[in-house]
Amino acid sequence: MSAAPLLETRALTVRFGAVIAVNAVSVRISHGEVVGLIGTNGAGKTTFLNMVTGYLRPTSGELLLEGRDVVGCSPRQMVDRGMARSFQVPQLFVGMSVREHILLSLALAAQREQGLLKPLHSDANGAAADQVLARFGLQSIGERPVSLVPQGQRKLIDIAMALTLRPKLLLLDEPTSGVSSAEKLPLMEVVFDAIRADGVTVLFVEHDMDIVRRYVTRIMAFRDGFMIADGEPEAVMRDAVVSKAVLRAKAGVA
Repeated sequence: MSAAPLLETRALTVRFGAVIAVNAVSVRISHGEVVGLIGTNGAGKTTFLNMVTGYLRPTSGELLLEGRDVVGCSPRQMVDRGMARSFQVPQLFVGMSVREHILLSLALAAQREQGLLKPLHSDANGAAADQVLARFGLQSIGERPVSLVPQGQRKLIDIAMALTLRPKLLLLDEPTSGVSSAEKLPLMEVVFDAIRADGVTVLFVEHDMDIVRRYVTRIMAFRDGFMIADGEPEAVMRDAVVSKAVLRAKAGVA
């Protein structure tokens, strides 16, 4: 295990005109942690993820991945450096089948690791795709176009593709949003079985506090662009400021 943090931000800030969306956030995330980001809508959580993954350039501050300055790197360059992400709205190609999505992610992983973009439909790639589909319980819908797949399974496909890239750091943006209550826990169990097996570090935004409590080793709470708490899950949940600004607000309590 590396002594240096996997991800570090130093006073990371982004402004949109007069609005400061993320304000001087400094964090250190070590290898193997599962960190949950909580906060009400507009608190700055997804904006923070967008900066970390290269979709948004910070106005000021530092962003380090394994000690290397990565400010200004594109999303593709961040993937090359060992980062992968799933989205609140899965980024899928509606004309492609589930299996074709997995084939594509496997080919991209091979290109990143070996410098060669291999044919999607090779025997080796096909066998690997079958293993991924089995790992995530997607065998029965492998040939189905994603346009005909329900939201919960679309989420799982998006996350499976991200993990197929074999990242060091996986970022999940609201993995259970739009998923039925009955589907949430089975989906997350499949995802975290894979995460634990691969030893991936995770940073994820989530609004369901039961899911957060079940899976994270640490919580960072955001409000109005500021990080207002960072620590052990139950301690953060008991924090009076977090309770008032995040938990009571989510419950609709004044």
